[in-house]
Amino acid sequence: MAQIDDTARFDHKGLIREAYRMEGVGPGEARSIFLDWALSLPDETEQSMALSSLYEHYGRSAPEHPMSVVLKEAMEADMTPKRRGGWRGRRD
Repeated sequence: MAQIDDTARFDHKGLIREAYRMEGVGPGEARSIFLDWALSLPDETEQSMALSSLYEHYGRSAPEHPMSVVLKEAMEADMTPKRRGGWRGRRD
């Protein structure tokens, strides 16, 4: 039961859920949906925890679905910034 609650908490707009229900979703649409989801994630939510929960709930049963691929790529990506922006990132 906790997993369902986590899924609803981490996908409060239902974007990821609907992506899995839509027919013919391709990689481009999955990335666009993911970006919308990521931008609407509340600041206090830990993104890595949300990704893991959503992938466990949806992606494990449909690993070839484009949204599963996007979620997995996001989980595997190094989420730490490579360099700082602005003048601090450009100085020697």
